[in-house]
Amino acid sequence: MIEAHDLTMKYGDLYAVKSLDLNLQKGDVFGFIGPNGAGKTTTMRILATLLQPTWGEAYVCGHSIYTNPREIRRLVGYMPDFYGVYDDMKVIEYLEFFAAAYRINGAARRKVCDEVLDLVDLGYKREALVTSLSRGMNQRLGLARVLLHDPQVLLLDEPASGLDPRARIEIRGLLKELRGLGKTIMVSSHILPELADICNKIGIIERGELLVNADVAEVMKQVRHQTVLNVSVAENTEDAAKLLAAQPDVESVDVPAPPPGSQERPKLIVVTLKSGVTDYSLLATMMVQRGYRLTLFREEELNLETAFLALTKGITA
Repeated sequence: MIEAHDLTMKYGDLYAVKSLDLNLQKGDVFGFIGPNGAGKTTTMRILATLLQPTWGEAYVCGHSIYTNPREIRRLVGYMPDFYGVYDDMKVIEYLEFFAAAYRINGAARRKVCDEVLDLVDLGYKREALVTSLSRGMNQRLGLARVLLHDPQVLLLDEPASGLDPRARIEIRGLLKELRGLGKTIMVSSHILPELADICNKIGIIERGELLVNADVAEVMKQVRHQTVLNVSVAENTEDAAKLLAAQPDVESVDVPAPPPGSQERPKLIVVTLKSGVTDYSLLATMMVQRGYRLTLFREEELNLETAFLALTKGITA
């Protein structure tokens, strides 16, 4: 659905996007991660045919961005980070205006407007003025607008930017619905843990270069080469830590101190296994046999924030 080969955008000596290669299939949800100024928005604008690259090629739904931009625009829904809305219009009037621009006429226009309002859960606001909507509702209205013509590909630039926690959850749920409809989605975001929940592929871009482009599980493997366990026992934490440290599969053991001023004794034991060790079931069995009551024994999970910090240096273009 989306292919890019050596895609490059250069301003003088500055590379906004540099030799970017990308391949997304139908139904992929691609999380585009990077610091501000890394090249995410520039890449999306090129794919939406709003910018022409310095060199390189890109295809969207089989159409070249050079030779068939009009057809690409029929097949793509692009939602920028910030966009203007017509405050003096009602919600339904706003959508009908854009539906008319897509040449959706007659009874079909009202039908499709009602459908997208229901999809983004704004049906009860159809007669409200756009100016009365909250930031989160405006974001959902913007998403409804790009869905009017039933695009095959969605390019969503920071759709959850500036939203409160509840609105972020609503946007995330909406993206899951769109994924279920088989849309190919490219979404940029700084709310990294939420991307792991909705994306099957992740790209990390820094200084215009795509450093990582892989499945979410593969990205995590690139970051973590050793298994880390979080262990807690009902009593005798220090003795349990010494016992774990003496095991042949354990590389190191750490017992984080409680916060300054706290009267509590250390409770958590962080166990790092040796490289290549993935089966730690015998450790739990051994501790139970030694009489320790385990209250916690689980593998520490990596999140996208950890992966992002490990794979980037915070350098912008």
